[in-house]
Amino acid sequence: MKIPVFALAIALTLGAMAAFVAARWMSAPKAPGFKVVIVELPIEAGKAIKADQIKSIDWPGSVVPQDASTRTTSVVGRIARVSMIPGEPVLFGKLAPKNATGGLSSIIPKGKRAITVRVNEVIAVAGFALPGSYVDVLVSGKDSEQQPFSRTVLSRLKVLAVAQETTADPDKPKVVNAVTLELTPLESEKLDLARNIGVLSLVLRNELDTGVINSAGVRLSDIVNPQSTRATTSSPVAQAETATDTVAAPSLQSSVPEEIRGTSRQPVAKP
Repeated sequence: MKIPVFALAIALTLGAMAAFVAARWMSAPKAPGFKVVIVELPIEAGKAIKADQIKSIDWPGSVVPQDASTRTTSVVGRIARVSMIPGEPVLFGKLAPKNATGGLSSIIPKGKRAITVRVNEVIAVAGFALPGSYVDVLVSGKDSEQQPFSRTVLSRLKVLAVAQETTADPDKPKVVNAVTLELTPLESEKLDLARNIGVLSLVLRNELDTGVINSAGVRLSDIVNPQSTRATTSSPVAQAETATDTVAAPSLQSSVPEEIRGTSRQPVAKP
């Protein structure tokens, strides 16, 4: 089978054009990549970033992380608000404002407060409440009738520091009796009152659990006599039914014969 001359000519022409375009594309100067500053060595929260802890690289792709720093000179000397690990881009949202002096005050978000409290070191989740963890705060004490009680007073508070450390190794829990928590001004007032009326304990919670605990708490009777507590706290429907049965029950002490017609009853005269 012979290939027509004109078809062969077209194929050779298209091949030559493709080779020419490919050669031009390979020899064309490449567009400069986007520069992004990433972490080279671990960075601790509350400390100034050093030059050897970061580096600038050509970011792959055409989409640069939002709020990412593009120059190392704009990052060196700034205070890190959060801990950062090697490989992640340095975002300005993770840096404290310029001229910040560092330390704990630099990592507190706007509108928040930090307060350090002593907690029960036995119940404080055995040292696993690390900086960055979320906890609930319980208070145990005695009420106005001198009866023991325990109640959750604050939910999902972030741990800023344990003892004097704002970072910690999660593989090496450390049992301490003082933690610094991040909370709102109102929560600060509640916590200050709670620590003056009883002993505080921490309950570790999942960082993705955002639910708020609204518990009435427990008292001594809920522990030593839980069955009695359940009986006295039965549902209103059950209590109403019990009351109705009691009222509707006929009197066994009556000796006068009665005649019942429909819903009415009348005494029957003796013959």
